[in-house]
Amino acid sequence: MNEIVIEIEGLWTRLGQTFIHRGIDLSVFGGEVLGLVGGSGSGKTTMLRQMLGLERPYRGTVKVFGVNLHDAPAADLASVRSRWGVLFQNGALFSALSVYENVALPLRELKALDPDVIHDLVMAKLGMVGIEAHHATKKPAQLSGGMIKRIGLARALALDPELLFLDEPTAGLDPDRSESFVRLIQDLRSELRLTVVMVTHDLDTLVAAADRVAVLCDQRLLAVGPIREIAMLDHPFVYNFFRGERGQRALDALEEIERLMPI
Repeated sequence: MNEIVIEIEGLWTRLGQTFIHRGIDLSVFGGEVLGLVGGSGSGKTTMLRQMLGLERPYRGTVKVFGVNLHDAPAADLASVRSRWGVLFQNGALFSALSVYENVALPLRELKALDPDVIHDLVMAKLGMVGIEAHHATKKPAQLSGGMIKRIGLARALALDPELLFLDEPTAGLDPDRSESFVRLIQDLRSELRLTVVMVTHDLDTLVAAADRVAVLCDQRLLAVGPIREIAMLDHPFVYNFFRGERGQRALDALEEIERLMPI
């Protein structure tokens, strides 16, 4: 079995007097793509923020690469953070900065590099996500939604991370751009041997990209496993999410792809 990259134990989350999570245990293994799903208010994004050390749980521990994010020296936290990249839901590019400057930012902040080296790295990352060099001087307001996602991904990959966090990576994209972006993630995952944690409500993205799915429901982790196993669970949320018309169409497409693949 691959190493455990993220280990969550006994996680409780409280917002005011309301509990969002109660006693959650979850492990993410090296090299896998884990999809995190749940209904509105289930705490998907909150859990992602806890995996990033941006929010502290009420109780329990979150370890990434063996480091407890909420009880570790600053130097250890800085070291761990240099090993992951994050693509936020809307790309989260800085509007006042050019494409080039957005991707260069983590390289300038976290590494003492020569400007020529930074330039070469930025252009390489943009090329990796299919952004042509002439777009490097543009500002985010001049870009399409799909380009913003790709540039956000280039910035997330700037430090050559081992772990990638994706928050609704295909939200707001039309079907063609969504499919193209999923293919890009699949290619990068294979090429760079990334571990990926992905929050998404998009079934097509989930079916195409995730090795396992973790379902948050009723303040707990309902189940973790391959999407086919999860889809068969007898639970109202699972039934509505996976076995409605759209979910069944996505699962049927997966079955057809698997049927056509050589053994």
